[in-house]
Amino acid sequence: MSKGPEIFSNIGKKARDLLTAGYSSDQKFTVSTYSGPAGIALTSTAVNKGGLSTSDIGAVYKYKSHIFDVKIDTLSNIATNLTFSDVLPSTKAVVSFKLPDYNSGKLEVQYFHHHATFTSTVALHQQSPVVDASVTVGTPAIAFGAETGYNTTSGSFTKYTAGISITKPDAYASVILGDKGDTITASYAHFLDESKRSAAVGEIMRRFSTNENTFTVGGSHAIDHLTLIKGKLNNHGKLAALLQHEVIPKSLMTISGEIDTKALDKHPKLGIALALKP
Repeated sequence: MSKGPEIFSNIGKKARDLLTAGYSSDQKFTVSTYSGPAGIALTSTAVNKGGLSTSDIGAVYKYKSHIFDVKIDTLSNIATNLTFSDVLPSTKAVVSFKLPDYNSGKLEVQYFHHHATFTSTVALHQQSPVVDASVTVGTPAIAFGAETGYNTTSGSFTKYTAGISITKPDAYASVILGDKGDTITASYAHFLDESKRSAAVGEIMRRFSTNENTFTVGGSHAIDHLTLIKGKLNNHGKLAALLQHEVIPKSLMTISGEIDTKALDKHPKLGIALALKP
């Protein structure tokens, strides 16, 4: 793939991940096994969410640049993602579907160029197929993009979004106009070390229809090469913190919690995740 601008769905992702990745109020246990760098990876996951327990088993097979990903859950749902890279030059195709929901199929095509990227997604829905398309232009340092969705049955646009991102070695900024122009979100992340495990981040979102502003600040800090802490607070009083520790090589234990500082009588949310890898 070319060294061009990021795809539109990745605009703002670096800041979003700092503010959201790893935080959870569920209890999750994951075990993974591998049969080699280019073989099959098997994953078993059990999740307790609000007293409801679910589990799934997944398998990922890599052949050259192609990836076959299948997951089966306790309700006998089968989720499949097939990724084909470089079948055509600078192109990636992703086919996804869930069974027994035969109308859940999607086909996504991504094209990468030195100064532009293009994605198109077709929902293989028999009654009301929807087509999404996005384009970004620029360089790895600065990118402008837009995304739209169109319902071919009703002849109406389901969404339209625009955004810009600026990327530097130690900083990342983005502005996204979304929800059909109803919201604007600006974010900025500054990385404090080369590994980008220590960072400060801020995000502000305004919803024009309700005149509501949401401002969130957060950050992450690597205490050492095994332990990472994160925290965030927004203007609505939601305070969250996370501790992640590598208990054994490649295996992580994550403990996260959230409290509402404006309603301390409410029970705090607590999540624990353990991911074991060979």
